[in-house]
Amino acid sequence: MQPKIELVSSELVEKILAEAFQLLMDVGVKVTLPEARELLAEAGAVADEESQVVRIPEAVARRALETVPHEFWLHNRMGEPTVHYGGDSVHFDPGSSGVSMLNPETLEPYSAQTADLVKLIKVVESLPQYDAQSTAVVCNEIPKEIGDLYRLYLILMLSTKPIVTGAFSTKTTQTMIDMLAIFAGGRDALAEKPQAVFDVCPTPPLIWTDFGSQNLIDLARAGVPAEIVSMPLAGVAAPVTLLGSVVQHAVECISGMTIHQLAKTGSPIVWGGAPAIMDMRHGTTPMGAIETAMIDAAYAQVGKSLGFPTHTYLGASDAKMVDAQAGMESGMSAMMGALAGINMISGAGMLDFLACHSVEKLVVDAEAIGMVKRLLRGVEVHTDPLALDMYEGIDFKGNFLKQKVTRKLVRKEQHMPSEVIDRGSIRSWQDGGKMDTFERAKQRTQKLLDGYQHPDLPADNVEELQALVQKLATEAGMDTLPTIE
Repeated sequence: MQPKIELVSSELVEKILAEAFQLLMDVGVKVTLPEARELLAEAGAVADEESQVVRIPEAVARRALETVPHEFWLHNRMGEPTVHYGGDSVHFDPGSSGVSMLNPETLEPYSAQTADLVKLIKVVESLPQYDAQSTAVVCNEIPKEIGDLYRLYLILMLSTKPIVTGAFSTKTTQTMIDMLAIFAGGRDALAEKPQAVFDVCPTPPLIWTDFGSQNLIDLARAGVPAEIVSMPLAGVAAPVTLLGSVVQHAVECISGMTIHQLAKTGSPIVWGGAPAIMDMRHGTTPMGAIETAMIDAAYAQVGKSLGFPTHTYLGASDAKMVDAQAGMESGMSAMMGALAGINMISGAGMLDFLACHSVEKLVVDAEAIGMVKRLLRGVEVHTDPLALDMYEGIDFKGNFLKQKVTRKLVRKEQHMPSEVIDRGSIRSWQDGGKMDTFERAKQRTQKLLDGYQHPDLPADNVEELQALVQKLATEAGMDTLPTIE
């Protein structure tokens, strides 16, 4: 019995959707790409070419939503289905697109580069708590023209897990699909067994830009999963109320899914997002705020009512270092997302409003995720009767340690954390150097990096990928690619 949390009633979900459909027709959405407006107009929407506003009748949107797949799988490099989008399945990947890294010695952020993303990829590959890789940081020494595809290149070279990624331009979207197709056996094979999902972002409030619209169309026609990342900012770029932001989120997702399905019916797409409240005292967007997590859980419930796969950004922190605030915000929000049954939860490892990544935080967050996944398994029935047989011959003594059933079931009942979590005595802690969680995470990180094993990839695929990326790097003014190892 998987534990769950629901923040809105079924009647309120219906009201949210009713207002979203009303806004789609009465206010509309701004769609700047002519091709996307044409798709919508041909389906029965009302498009104003001068203002670029498209009003979408509920019937038009609902016809498109009916063709959205309710589930799909992401596959690893061996073609095995390992990440299930749909229902109440819950998976975790690191947060994406950070621009800086936390120096574990000085505790100061610095500009992220190739070596940093390589470390993140290797640690994620080594930790079973993470179900997918992400293009976690921008490598700042790489030309911007290839920055997005270069991040994907590093993951393809160093990992076998499914990938959560995204393009920075319409041109590179096609290139990144081609890169994935190298290992899948062609574009048709990639559509059959997708290995990555691409984030696609509307611009709040209620805008689909040329880039966002084209991304939806290209991904749909390629059969590569798209993940809408709607980002209502409560009180600034969305209504100040949590429910108002959820309504706006629904409008942006429904309109995006409509464009997507009109481009190619039946292509996989995800009801996702990265909303936030605005802290009016500081002018910041706290991803660790409980209200941010509440918006996420509520919008996911709306998406689930329609049967759609879901995604969110939780498990991150607004703290500037891996401290008590980081642990509190990350653990609480990861738990909330999991109890809401959100299929992919992005954000682990991230600090400073998603700007900064920390390998050590990624390791600490993995411990929280391990506990969350244990909770999701719930209380399980392992024996029948439940306890009666274990009292046979006990003679009012604490001798349960001697029982075979204890040895048999202890690892099934209990999640065993790594050495990052201190469960020893105070004496053992003192003898071990009185290390705090961050110091233990630093040691664990180094062990994972030392123990990383490079995946055994087909040599011809690796050569083809390297040749493609090197060619694009040369065109961007970069003579040689950075050394990965």
